[in-house]
Amino acid sequence: MTRHRDIDSPQHLDGVRAAVTGGTSGLGLALVGELQRRGARVAFVARTSGRVEAVARAHPGTYGIVGDLARKEDIHRIALQIVGNLGGLEVLVNGASSLGPTPLALLGDTECEDFELALATNVLGPFRLTKALLGSLTASAREGGGSVVLNISSDAAVNAYPQWGAYGASKAALHHMSRIWNEELAAEGVRFLSLDPGDMDTPMHALAVPDADRATLKRPEIAARELGDAIAAALLGSLRTPSMRRAASPNPSAEAARLAIGSQASPVSTAVGETRR
Repeated sequence: MTRHRDIDSPQHLDGVRAAVTGGTSGLGLALVGELQRRGARVAFVARTSGRVEAVARAHPGTYGIVGDLARKEDIHRIALQIVGNLGGLEVLVNGASSLGPTPLALLGDTECEDFELALATNVLGPFRLTKALLGSLTASAREGGGSVVLNISSDAAVNAYPQWGAYGASKAALHHMSRIWNEELAAEGVRFLSLDPGDMDTPMHALAVPDADRATLKRPEIAARELGDAIAAALLGSLRTPSMRRAASPNPSAEAARLAIGSQASPVSTAVGETRR
């Protein structure tokens, strides 16, 4: 039986089951609130139990999961808890990230362990969790409603910035991996987005650029709204038949314009709004 999901506009994600990693801080925290506001059922993952409990209390109805995406041994437990709490999955947001060395360092001065941490958190973690959840994502897509994996990218994935080597190299790998996943799974109704939310006023940005003028930075809540629109548009675009897309959208031409955020043919883009790290 196909589950009813209201995705008649980017404002509605009623009944959609979504998981967000890095969900207790910055953009991830804003996405937890944004997706829940749109009617989604949300599970989120973070490393610190105290923060997970606090966010779960602040957002009643969400499911907090303690785990570290950089640790291979945590992945299957996280995946089992996501599916167990939500009963399935339509949307996965891989938002947990590591800068690598802090303060940022030239590649030649970067410790191997710091580079390894960036790769483990920003590439291997999303790969392993996506792989562990593919069964649930493809099952939802087979029901006719499609599924979406959003990997949070950065313009450091495509531009070479001194001292951003570990982060930039890992985000470049994540971005290209997203393109390959999309080529392999789009026909099955699972769409992959790789989107750069722009420079945001988050603890991670403050750690990377401590002297930045916060007044010039995007609020993570604004970025979360933009990404929520992209998720809803991608879900609509992944409905299995044109008639289903027409039934879900009262204004197909407007919906086509929304889908252009990542290109309907290849929904992988490096930017939402501004294109800065």
